[in-house]
Amino acid sequence: MAKLLLNLRGVPEDEAEEVRSLLDQYHLDYYETPPNRWGITQGGIWLRDTEQYPQAKRLLDEYQRRRFERVRAEYEAMRQRGELETVTQRILREPLRFLIYFLLMAVILAFMTVPFLHLAMSS
Repeated sequence: MAKLLLNLRGVPEDEAEEVRSLLDQYHLDYYETPPNRWGITQGGIWLRDTEQYPQAKRLLDEYQRRRFERVRAEYEAMRQRGELETVTQRILREPLRFLIYFLLMAVILAFMTVPFLHLAMSS
């Protein structure tokens, strides 16, 4: 019976491709399910042979540990070089979007608090 190795929800395409090539490299028999049309599932990578699961899990854990270290190092390097966009820079880049979101939040907050203010004033 097949066993789910990797749920593809939130997995970037480059990571999924690296996992596929890792499984191919070690000749592990797998198949992939596509994302559901309605977004209920995002697909997955499944092992056909459950006896291969311990080996595949070890390989996947090691791969994810190395990927985490690599991505963290890239992020830190970008942060030290000042290449990461700050919140202020994003607001200045898209002021209209910020204003619309801010007004939308204010309207929602008003709808949530006005009934309670009326209750407090009427008692």
